[in-house]
Amino acid sequence: MRLMHEIEEEEEEEEIEIESSSGSIVELGMKGVVVGYALTSKKIKSFLQPKLEGLARNKGIYFVAIDQTRPLTDQGPFDIVLHKLSGKEWQQILEDYRLTHPEVTVLDPPGAIQHVYNRQSMLQDVADLDFSDAYGTVGVPRQLVIEKDPSSISDAVRKAGLSLPLVAKPLVAKSHELSLAYDEYSLQKLEPPLVLQEFVNHGGVLFKVYIVGDAIKVVRRFSLPDVSKRELSRSAGVFRFPRVSSAAQSADDADLDPCIAELPPRALLERLARELRRRLVTHQVLFNVKNASFLSE
Repeated sequence: MRLMHEIEEEEEEEEIEIESSSGSIVELGMKGVVVGYALTSKKIKSFLQPKLEGLARNKGIYFVAIDQTRPLTDQGPFDIVLHKLSGKEWQQILEDYRLTHPEVTVLDPPGAIQHVYNRQSMLQDVADLDFSDAYGTVGVPRQLVIEKDPSSISDAVRKAGLSLPLVAKPLVAKSHELSLAYDEYSLQKLEPPLVLQEFVNHGGVLFKVYIVGDAIKVVRRFSLPDVSKRELSRSAGVFRFPRVSSAAQSADDADLDPCIAELPPRALLERLARELRRRLVTHQVLFNVKNASFLSE
């Protein structure tokens, strides 16, 4: 099973170009649930589709752009603030807003997001779950955090007793990029800070699970292919994979072996979601699942 933050798909920093509604919400006469959003232009384009906005309006939900050139407290009133921005200045703005507007739900609190962005702290919460039942066992691969000095990685891996190949991922989870290192010599080519995990064969497919409240949505995504012993003996170096499990890697319509394509048990996902939400203190949970074993995304 793979866990990752995403609160939705991670993306690189980019210039924000948000269109703002003219007039206040009161002037516009909106009644219902008002969602103020602060998103990257890329996320706005992919998320705020006309069909979604129309469906939301029919249910009394209105999306209003937050004008980042104006104080947040001067805008609204909002029922929900939905954001996908980073930076210390924005985090402070949100924290101050939460203190003065406790009645507004912020998705998600900056502190909770930072906790999930860090793969070390995120995976520690998963490792601490330590539960199994009739539906499967939850755990994490053996892993090692490297803060600096790539020349020391080989020694650290040997001392930790990790087996090659190793999956290398940036310590801060802001993209889908990862690397697969096949030999000790190649480890010094990696760039800390990062997390190293033993690679676990999982059929080349993972399940990305989106959870908001009680709603659970599961999609299939192509992942790294399995590594055979023969391939391991013949391979060397570091191979980089920039877009693992992204939306472009959908496997929902692929002709897959039933034993690989079978979705995780619903009961396991529901229990796992409850535990992760409680530990991570988030309103939204996103993780990747395969064969009831955890790997970080």
